[in-house]
Amino acid sequence: MEKRIIECVPNFSEGRNMDTIKSITDAIESVEGVKLLDVDPGVATNRTVVTFVGDPDAVVEAAFRGVKRAAELIDMRHHHGAHPRMGATDVCPLIPVAGVTLEECAELARNLAKRIADELLVPTYCYEASAFKPERKNLATCRAGEYEALPKKMNHPTKAPDFGDRPYDEGVARTGATTVGARDFLIAVNFNLNTTSTRRANAIAFDVREKGRPAREGGKVTGKPLKDENGKTIMIPGTLKGTKAIGWFIDEYGIAQVSMNITDTAATPLHVAFDEVCRAAAQRGIRVTGTEIVGLVPKKALVEAGKYFLRKQQRSLGIPESEIVRIAVKSMGLDELRPYNPSEKVIEYLLEADKTDEKKLVDLTCRGFAQETASESPAPGGGSISAYMGALAAALGTMVANLSAHKAGWDDRWEEFSDIAEEGQNIMEQLLHLVDEDTEAFNRIMAVFAMPKGTDDEKKARAEALEAATLYACKVPLKTVKTALRTFDLLEAVAQKGNPASVSDAGVGVLAARAAVRGAFLNVRINAAGLNDKERARALIEEGKAATEKAKQAEEKILAIVDSKIESV
Repeated sequence: MEKRIIECVPNFSEGRNMDTIKSITDAIESVEGVKLLDVDPGVATNRTVVTFVGDPDAVVEAAFRGVKRAAELIDMRHHHGAHPRMGATDVCPLIPVAGVTLEECAELARNLAKRIADELLVPTYCYEASAFKPERKNLATCRAGEYEALPKKMNHPTKAPDFGDRPYDEGVARTGATTVGARDFLIAVNFNLNTTSTRRANAIAFDVREKGRPAREGGKVTGKPLKDENGKTIMIPGTLKGTKAIGWFIDEYGIAQVSMNITDTAATPLHVAFDEVCRAAAQRGIRVTGTEIVGLVPKKALVEAGKYFLRKQQRSLGIPESEIVRIAVKSMGLDELRPYNPSEKVIEYLLEADKTDEKKLVDLTCRGFAQETASESPAPGGGSISAYMGALAAALGTMVANLSAHKAGWDDRWEEFSDIAEEGQNIMEQLLHLVDEDTEAFNRIMAVFAMPKGTDDEKKARAEALEAATLYACKVPLKTVKTALRTFDLLEAVAQKGNPASVSDAGVGVLAARAAVRGAFLNVRINAAGLNDKERARALIEEGKAATEKAKQAEEKILAIVDSKIESV
């Protein structure tokens, strides 16, 4: 299952007092499951931009605590700075990164805005995707007149905040108002050019950015800008929706760049922007030599890019994620100016790296995994081994699919086998996850035995916890049974249609898959025996038994195909 991650980038109206800023970020970091990525204070603006990520519930709670601390420490009556501002927490956007839609973020933002108004008594506006009124999608509309305009906006029929409206009072004077919203992730990217000309870089930027360039008399660059009947400059739109771009020269590198903000990554993914800038540059006799991503990106941006370039090469997409990302890095020249390390630049990888205290079986070496299994500890046991055998079965089927996609003379079939390999990678990753989840199921049962059992209430709570843990210990291996069963379709496809030289690998995969299904079902049976709910136990066993029978039939069918292919050699 894809991890659910959102980003929050609140802007606090304090950029000079580091103790205040630290107190606010400490409040944010006090929430478990949140990772603080960046703190960027500005003295002239008297404003600090904070960036943190995590699962949606944790991020929303952290945002609330940050807003609360800012309201306690920042007095807007004494605030002065170069940047527009309306409150102690001026703006607080929620941004979907992975596994969460913009619409879900918008609902989270509205709930957060209401909570800020209800519990902290800070008036709040909702903007961008969470706006209740079309005109309030624009942050500038919500913040019109800034902090100084609040006395006139409070209790106003059309200008009052969405939540927490009341007559202007001392509380509003001290905290100001906050704007909470939801917007798409913004990717800041610079495209390196083999020219030093800022004018030509600007021309390319105008070719592609959504706003485009002014229409001019006679279509000439030096012509007078054309106006419409309202006196507004007529613009010729660029080719990329949801983008802003300019050209500039970078002294540090000695080259010109097209600097772009991709504000709508759904309309214009990173790889689409790269190809289009390459096209526009080539029309002007210029080449894009590489790409520089500013800040962090969601994993999806690089994975989509890697798959895009693999398709252009007619290469299989069913390869490890790390290889797909490497293709993206090389295809767009992300490492031209300096080394590009995805583990330091991709949000999801940063979050994974932060979990240094988590010991996972799948991170062990082959020898380490075997030795861990052979130790005196009862976990990992048969359930984890079954899941791992299933993962190896899927890996073998994926390997055969990839070899078939690249077989000489089979170029027109690459996509057929690429689809099979992608499915194989998906199954393999699910089974690898189950290797550790099975051990987690065992640990939950062990934790129950550590619970107190003196009083009647304690005995009841212990019994209920044991039943729940035992049910979980049944469901996890049953999930392994069902997932490993899916490998048979994969293995049948590659045994029947794949590279004949690798048919024995498909056969070994079948044997591993059957062992995975049977082994996991043994765990279902032994754990189900401990359930007090015997009807539930029988249902789980019947479900596993049916899957085991399907696996037996599939094994016989595919091994017959394998044998016939080998005998015909």
